[in-house]
Amino acid sequence: MSTKSPTEADILRPVNNVSKQYFILFGLCALAFGAFLVGWMYQLAEGMAVTGLSDWGSGGGVTWGLYIGAFIWWVGIAHGGIILSAAVRLLGMDRYMPVARLAELLTIAGLSAAGFYILVHMGRPDRMVTSVLGHYHITVNNSPLVWDVTVITAYFVLTATYLALTLRYDITRLRDDLPGYFSPVYNVLTLGYTEDEDEVVERMVWWLALAIIIMAPLLLHGGVIPWLFAVLPGMPAWFSAVQGPQFLTIALTSAISGVIIVAYAFRRAYDWDHIMTDDVFRGLLLWLGFFCLLFLWLQLQQNVVGLFAAPVSTAVAQEATITHPIYITAMVLVFATLVYIFAQTIRPSLFTKGRALVASFAVLFATLIEKLIFVVEGFLHPEFEIYAATPGAYFPSAIELLSLLGTIGMVTLIFLVVSKVVPVVELHAVEHLRGDHGHGHEETDDTATEPEVKA
Repeated sequence: MSTKSPTEADILRPVNNVSKQYFILFGLCALAFGAFLVGWMYQLAEGMAVTGLSDWGSGGGVTWGLYIGAFIWWVGIAHGGIILSAAVRLLGMDRYMPVARLAELLTIAGLSAAGFYILVHMGRPDRMVTSVLGHYHITVNNSPLVWDVTVITAYFVLTATYLALTLRYDITRLRDDLPGYFSPVYNVLTLGYTEDEDEVVERMVWWLALAIIIMAPLLLHGGVIPWLFAVLPGMPAWFSAVQGPQFLTIALTSAISGVIIVAYAFRRAYDWDHIMTDDVFRGLLLWLGFFCLLFLWLQLQQNVVGLFAAPVSTAVAQEATITHPIYITAMVLVFATLVYIFAQTIRPSLFTKGRALVASFAVLFATLIEKLIFVVEGFLHPEFEIYAATPGAYFPSAIELLSLLGTIGMVTLIFLVVSKVVPVVELHAVEHLRGDHGHGHEETDDTATEPEVKA
């Protein structure tokens, strides 16, 4: 492990350097997002029928498919990301300070992808104005989905405020080394800044973090979104008090996996082995294992209740889920990840950053397909199966699959763009790592050799 002391120049490297690999990745992500936009334009022209989604009684009876499954997945990643960042600040987990801002950016990007899915699935974007915003005082009392929109919007504003407050300190002290062509952005972010506000901002961020930790189980991925499913007695595959905590554990496992992947990418691209150390990855992997264990335990609770002396409709829905290859794949992936994490705690030599990366991808894929099967099977097995004999089966259409590829590209683009405007690692993290707990800008050695930029 590197013994180099982190400097301001290290966290400015993504802002001030570009490479061929950066432009290649940017182009690939833009192509993926563009392909999805083309598919969406086709959907707008021809109607939702091109997605293969259908009303009950036709085509398998699935009105929600990958669109809503991926929506839940992105919201979970977003909510888990800000919970992770809030825990770092609230609980004094300084070990994870280097990845705190990455978690905040993951929240912004994830919420953007989730919000985009709402527009896409509405069929006509103008309905957001005519049906939701224009009649909010009515719809908020009659549609649980409007609560969903409300919570996502509120959390986006809260996270953006949270991020903007922490950026003021960094931008002010690093202003001379930041690109001049982004000056209007920096001027807005540091409007009215004085050093006297630092202590006040620290308190504000702490209280925001406390609010986030409190809101998570009540309103966010442990509250409103699982309530949309859990309070529907006509859907035995959804109706369950366990949905809230289960959604929350899925959010945290997905978010930690996402942070590991993003942190690994930045560490590799910018030689940040002395900032995002192996110790950070080991710690994140242990937390991932803890929430994977909770996730599997809650899945077991739901399966036991749904199969042991359960009503016929519930038993049918639960059996259909646990025997489905997609569900089995998801559980195997999470269980295999848990086994590896447990094994590397006993035998530390089993830990490598590459294996941590593989484990993170496995969990992200598992949570995505688990949410997909959760949504689909919930529709296929209602309490009164009046359309049970209707032929048809659901499989994601090309446009739906493009939406997933496109939103992944969109989220990556957000990271690529933001990393060229502001530091994605807090200045406080650098000060903490080198033992400098003051708030002044410390001069760096101009003669120091800059490590090669890989991307």
